[in-house]
Amino acid sequence: MTDKVRIDNFGANSSGNNEAFLARQAEYESNVRSYPRKLPFAIAKAQGVWITDVENNQYLDCLAGAGTLALGHNHPDMLQSIQNVITSGLPLHTLDLTTPLKDEFSAYLLSLLPGQGKEYCLQFTGPSGADAVEAALKLAKKYTGRSGVISFSGGYHGMTHGALAVTGNLSPKEAVNGMMPEVQFMPYPHLYRCPLGIGGKAGENALAYYFENLINDVESGVRKPAAVILEAVQGEGGVNPAPVEWLQRIRKVTQEHGILLILDEVQAGFARTGKFFAFEHAGIEPDIIVMSKAVGGGLPLAVLGIKKQFDAWAPGHHTGTFRGNQLAMATGLTTLRILKDNNIADQVAEKGEWLKGKLAELQKRYPVIGHVRGLGLMLGIEIVKPEQPQDHMGCYPADGELSALLQKKCFEAGLILERGGRHGCVLRLLPSLLISKEELGVFLDKFEGALVAAGVKPVSAE
Repeated sequence: MTDKVRIDNFGANSSGNNEAFLARQAEYESNVRSYPRKLPFAIAKAQGVWITDVENNQYLDCLAGAGTLALGHNHPDMLQSIQNVITSGLPLHTLDLTTPLKDEFSAYLLSLLPGQGKEYCLQFTGPSGADAVEAALKLAKKYTGRSGVISFSGGYHGMTHGALAVTGNLSPKEAVNGMMPEVQFMPYPHLYRCPLGIGGKAGENALAYYFENLINDVESGVRKPAAVILEAVQGEGGVNPAPVEWLQRIRKVTQEHGILLILDEVQAGFARTGKFFAFEHAGIEPDIIVMSKAVGGGLPLAVLGIKKQFDAWAPGHHTGTFRGNQLAMATGLTTLRILKDNNIADQVAEKGEWLKGKLAELQKRYPVIGHVRGLGLMLGIEIVKPEQPQDHMGCYPADGELSALLQKKCFEAGLILERGGRHGCVLRLLPSLLISKEELGVFLDKFEGALVAAGVKPVSAE
């Protein structure tokens, strides 16, 4: 009873301070913790797009659990769906045994896949996106009998051993020897910093040709892979949307050569980009769709959508204890219904375009904003050094230090943002999909205030 009272008191902000909680967290937890180093607070409660810490400070949350909380914090329908499961008598955990709730969730999720899911089946994996990536890679190898995988620079697919092998970021790979073999990385298009140094449509075409030539060239040195894995919008890599024609070309080549195309929709899926899935912008159908984060409505769940013709598993050849999370299926089903019934994807597309327009106006006053990009409410703001020379494509050098300072000043102003991209130079927005324009206006005010607090002078003041 004493412990319960203490927990309730903390939730009501009756005692404690951020510094004390952070000090104890540092004592209790491994050095691997990361978010508390950038966002040094202890959360007491949250509602919608707002978080309150133990000192009763309020923050506008534009991170939303790295995109997990599509409907924001503690949406009433989500809480009710949890209550319904708790009082229903359903077990909370069922391995891969079915229940009426799982049956309903499965049917609804399938109906949202290409062709209303008629050509797809579902595989429930372990609870994280990385678990689903591991399963997808294994299945592609099992089906094709081949062992190689092509991934892309800047891609992020998780931190487990195989998922890390196909992730672009080199930092977490340091001193981790024996990575999964036969992973070939290729350059991914970048709207601001073309990896070929060409830029524009010519750069996109060259990258598509480069990919096709690698697959077709008998002297490429790269054996035909089992799979190609990519994000239709790279998230951690700096919010880089795949050009439509480039992605269509990737799909065409993989189909022609019997290479499974795995689309990682863990962060970009479920209306985040203004379409239900980010790959829909290119009008393609993946062979395997990796889903997590928002699919569980904020609770742990990961699912694969697999074209039935590629379902080569034998019973029990890929298992996971927590693939039967009934609470997550309840909150996931509620999330999917709200997104679909209220046409949230269309609203997200409209709000995203409005916000990009406002950020473009801000960019004119603050040249440290080198580039604004993204789709829907998955946006990136690349911070640069405008006082230094541009490269031959007209791009300024990245400024990871200022980006980190801006994240800090945003936090101090009550605004939570994440960073990503090379050198951490991209400030990333992943707010609740239900965020209002008024709340986005608050974001704009706080962000400009952070620019000023960081010592960035607007052009008009110089």
